Amino acid sequence: QVELVESGGGDVQAGGNLTLQCSASGKPYSHYCMAWFRQIPGKEREGVASSWTCGGNTKYADFVKGRFTIAQDNAKNTLYLRMNGLQLDDTAMYYCATGWANGHILSPTSYSYWGQGTQVTVSS
Repeated sequence: QVELVESGGGDVQAGGNLTLQCSASGKPYSHYCMAWFRQIPGKEREGVASSWTCGGNTKYADFVKGRFTIAQDNAKNTLYLRMNGLQLDDTAMYYCATGWANGHILSPTSYSYWGQGTQVTVSS
């Protein structure tokens, strides 16, 4: 059974930076696609970024390109999301996910395992 635990969320002012972490346990972690998603209450969960383990290249949603960077350290079983230049509408619960991602890489339906999420709140 795969377990994912996110951390690193918090309150930050607009323009600030945060780095999220997702610690993974279970197997086979290194063979799975890993990605970050976010969700605002009342809205659908949306893909933010996927790791190079998903087909060999990282992929970003248009709304985070140039601001967020995804990284994966297999030796530490950890996925990261570096978020720079945070904006008010980046406020959301951020989730880490993993799985074979047989469908669209940034679609939540493509992933089998999810963490509990970490809240990011951006204020002016």
